[in-house]
Amino acid sequence: MAALRRIPLHVVVIAVAVIWTVPLLGLVVSAFRPSWAVLSSGWWESFALPGDYTLENYQRVLDRDGMALSLFNSLAVVVPATVLTLAIGAAAAYALAGMRFRLRSAVLLTIVALIIVPIQITLVPLLKVFNTLDLTGSFLGIWLVHLGFGLPFAVYLLHNFFAAIPRELFEAAEMDGAGRGQIFFSIVLPVARPALAALAIFDFVWTWNDLLVALIFLGGFRDVAPMTVAVSQLVASRGDGWEILTSAAVLSVLVPMGVFVALQRHFVRGLLAGVSKG
Repeated sequence: MAALRRIPLHVVVIAVAVIWTVPLLGLVVSAFRPSWAVLSSGWWESFALPGDYTLENYQRVLDRDGMALSLFNSLAVVVPATVLTLAIGAAAAYALAGMRFRLRSAVLLTIVALIIVPIQITLVPLLKVFNTLDLTGSFLGIWLVHLGFGLPFAVYLLHNFFAAIPRELFEAAEMDGAGRGQIFFSIVLPVARPALAALAIFDFVWTWNDLLVALIFLGGFRDVAPMTVAVSQLVASRGDGWEILTSAAVLSVLVPMGVFVALQRHFVRGLLAGVSKG
């Protein structure tokens, strides 16, 4: 009887999985098909012609359309921005969770309020400031922007995790002569590894998939354009080259997917820890 009651749930889960998987499958299949095949038949028809595949699309994207440089630019943007967000967010969250000082609650409340501020309303003032400081069109500028947008959520998430760590651990370490820095690096960070991994995935994927901030603060210049900007330019210049667009899209998906697969175990543990400790 219990199994019969779960049938509707299983049907819904399978339906959602199919809805999400079919477009992705079509994207991947189209990326390996030549131009004439993409224009003349649907991607599902290619399974009847197993020899109807090619790697020329990827070679063309990487060699002629400069996607290799855009891939490097994306990594140059995402990796430092994620590392900075994790490092500063962890230090700030530890200070708010493990130290007692005046206005601590007010600072935390302000950080929580910043999470709900729409990014769009801050772009024009920030752009004016960055133009004055000559930071637009540079990696340093985009690092600072992503750091500012990602830090409130990072501090809030890690603060909740750090606050759930038993105070006895800190007190025992202090009795052994450990300072704040030693406690942070020797106790807090190792215990919070799952939460840090979950935050790293969130921040990495969000920064990698960003288009609006990259267009505004990098200006769309090819020498600093990340993958999202490069793919959007392909859409504008090659509205009919679907095999090129799909190949570029697949390349842009591979890196965040690899990061998620590599950190999946820690990601799940971090989410479960957040639920159990929340």
